[in-house]
Amino acid sequence: MAALGAFDDAPPDDAPPDGSARFRVVTSASREEEFTAFMESAAPQLARTAWLLCGDAHLADELVQQALTRTYLAWGRAREGEPLAYARRVLANLRVDLWRRRRREVLLAPVDLPEVAHDGAERRVDDRDRLVRALATLTPRQRRIVVLRHLVGLSEQEVAADLGISLGTVKSTASRSLAQLRSVLDAAESRSEGSIR
Repeated sequence: MAALGAFDDAPPDDAPPDGSARFRVVTSASREEEFTAFMESAAPQLARTAWLLCGDAHLADELVQQALTRTYLAWGRAREGEPLAYARRVLANLRVDLWRRRRREVLLAPVDLPEVAHDGAERRVDDRDRLVRALATLTPRQRRIVVLRHLVGLSEQEVAADLGISLGTVKSTASRSLAQLRSVLDAAESRSEGSIR
């Protein structure tokens, strides 16, 4: 049987619209080569997701390392399906486990994130800070669903599969969470406009 291997440099004609990489079939790749190719491609996406889940760059790095380690240990099972989805689920579960142990969060300013996105659109640090603080008002489950659905860009079905919950739970939780985020962000906007006047 052919093994999954390195990622294609150029996206194939049937590449997913979200820009995620697809595996090409490689017949002689070892387990380590397969996983190394996966890790090099998936690490940036996992790092962004981890930062959105916790709001701390150092903690996000630790979570990504742990998620990749666990994914490597279960590589035989992970590569049979969607390895990136498997790693995201491990990442989200690690974040919940950490939250349960600490039960307290300290948000740090995202000092090492670029001011300008790769597409040239400017993003201000205070907007990111407001978003991270608003995400912190959500429960861990709400935050995982919002981050995976709206910031990572997964479909509702993918979020349900990643988190092992029903599609209805994803839809209802996302709806309530977005309403709460709108309320928190509107209140923050009102406060900032009031302080300018």
